Amino acid sequence: MRRTDRGVVLGLYRHDPDRHLLEHALKLGICGVDTAYNYRGFTSHRMLAQSAGDLLAEFTVSTKVGFFPGPDGHTVHSLEPERLRVAVEQSSEDLGRTPDVVFLHNPERTLAHLSTGEGADRLAGACAYLAEAVSTGFCAAWGISSWDPRPLVNVLAASKPDRLPTVLLVRAGLTVPDSVLAAAEEIGEAFGITASGRWGMSPFGGGTAETVWRTTNLSAFLTRQQRCSTPQAAFRLAFELPSVTRIAVGTGDTAHLTELVAAADVDVAADAISQYRELIRADT
Repeated sequence: MRRTDRGVVLGLYRHDPDRHLLEHALKLGICGVDTAYNYRGFTSHRMLAQSAGDLLAEFTVSTKVGFFPGPDGHTVHSLEPERLRVAVEQSSEDLGRTPDVVFLHNPERTLAHLSTGEGADRLAGACAYLAEAVSTGFCAAWGISSWDPRPLVNVLAASKPDRLPTVLLVRAGLTVPDSVLAAAEEIGEAFGITASGRWGMSPFGGGTAETVWRTTNLSAFLTRQQRCSTPQAAFRLAFELPSVTRIAVGTGDTAHLTELVAAADVDVAADAISQYRELIRADT
């Protein structure tokens, strides 16, 4: 199974932006950076702008809004349009440019505590604001980023927002439970997200230092004559679990980033992936 539209996005969840890493990413053909309003103690955008400097214009930048400073240093989640507006406008100012995509960040954090009707209303209000942010020039496009899209499925079954996202960012890879994979696929269909708008994140469920990525043999997922490391195979498989065309992955190691870019071209066996989905579905 080979596709020509796979892409790697440099994620900044666990790593500070580093100019040397950004320069290396560009040399590899990586032209996307993913961050969020709340990363690095709500300083990620300023840090990125300062570190990247003139390089920032070479990247597409996606960011996320939904988490805000709370009392006693704790972070709180909100879908209130006014809070989202402040975050989006501040993001643009701190970056010194318009973000290419602004994601509604983990809306399930609020939706899980509301009735279905209340959740539908709250989600609709947040979506309406982000659509407005596009029309007023504060971002080029908007989407939804979800770590666990299952609460979204329940809300969308009751009422679909009038304004729909064009990009969806979800967990991807072998560490994602079948119920989460299925929910991601379901909301992607419900929103009418095209293939190019389906993105994945966290392909290793944390990092490649975990023992599983040193001991697991994934060769059964590869087509004949393919040779790659277990982390490379796992990264390539993340593009199929669920089907996405971009993966946001964080690393501060240029060699690791080089390996991941090479892995995007590995051929995998469609039959093996289908069998895997059937197995994990049967276990739930």
